[in-house]
Amino acid sequence: MATIPEALDIQRVSVLPKSPLGSKNHPLTVLNHCKNVLKRPAHISGPMVRYSKLPFRATVRHFDCDIVYSPMILAREFVRNLMARDSDFTTNKDDTCLIVQVGANNVEDITKVAEMLMPYVDGIGINCGCPIKEQVREGIGAALMQSPDLVADMVRAVKQRCGPEFCVEVKMRIHHDLEETVRWAKTVEAAKPDIITVHGRRKSQRSSEPPNFDAIKLVKDTITSIPVVANGDCFSMEDCNRIAQITGCDGVMSARGILSNPAIFGGYGSTPWSAIELFWDYVTSYGLPFRLTQHHFSEMMEKELSRKERRSMNECTQLVHLIDWFDKRFALKRKGEPGFATESEWPWKATRESFLIEEGLIELTDNIKATLNLSNSNIADSD
Repeated sequence: MATIPEALDIQRVSVLPKSPLGSKNHPLTVLNHCKNVLKRPAHISGPMVRYSKLPFRATVRHFDCDIVYSPMILAREFVRNLMARDSDFTTNKDDTCLIVQVGANNVEDITKVAEMLMPYVDGIGINCGCPIKEQVREGIGAALMQSPDLVADMVRAVKQRCGPEFCVEVKMRIHHDLEETVRWAKTVEAAKPDIITVHGRRKSQRSSEPPNFDAIKLVKDTITSIPVVANGDCFSMEDCNRIAQITGCDGVMSARGILSNPAIFGGYGSTPWSAIELFWDYVTSYGLPFRLTQHHFSEMMEKELSRKERRSMNECTQLVHLIDWFDKRFALKRKGEPGFATESEWPWKATRESFLIEEGLIELTDNIKATLNLSNSNIADSD
């Protein structure tokens, strides 16, 4: 087994972690509370490139999401570049329980980034699952599925530097040979991370292929000293409960599912209107690049809007135009107004056909004209 380089100073830092072991927001405390008190798996919002930033994290916490991840941070850039730190990570006192996922390929970088983040986060996660080719070429993400000794060394180094109470999670994939997956997991377990998360696909598999929940169960049955989280194809609470039942895992992580429906763990089958108003409030309060904001709404509204309506929204070029687009169609409440973020149904101001006709996206037919006349007479009657 490889050892931590002697030239690297791994002295314990004097700074205390944001959430010491045993505190209510330490990830292990959260997992234990869900298991022993709530009698359910922990609900976890997974790391998503660019999209799990502060406004989104704040939104999902309104809907029974217990642990939330940041997007992956590249350790080498983060520790060396102030601009990378400012653009990659923002947080506040309410941003908890938070695990920041880190992409690293050596002990020195992972310990430095862990030390920098420790006062502001509840834990870090070592990314051994990202299949993006650019990251794999750098020895980051899924490339580490061939280097269990290195991952174990990184876990030990962070624990030595930041103290045993600082949470370290490791996110892995599976191999074609599941015996290799078991050996990998046991090697990393011996380094004493706090949590192992298993994505039930191999590096080469596409997201359209179903995950191997039996493989996740195998890891869970093998790893007995720490909690194991299942990841893959959680798009509803029914999926969450089914995955937990099959695998026996302590938590279930959703990424694509929660991106399209931030209220997934609240039991909603699609995005409720309250999540839209909450996200708008957090975007305008905390800030988020316009195109990311637009993409979030496009994902959240996929089941509510037609393709033409989504195209109309995506043609907005500035945040103020996007706000106008919403205000024109919906009764969008602001924080402080009565009823803010309390409604599930979408408050359309008029028939959807009227907006499509106005924008030239559909033609005015006799049937639509009759519908619009009926709608207008109803409005007149209500006045």
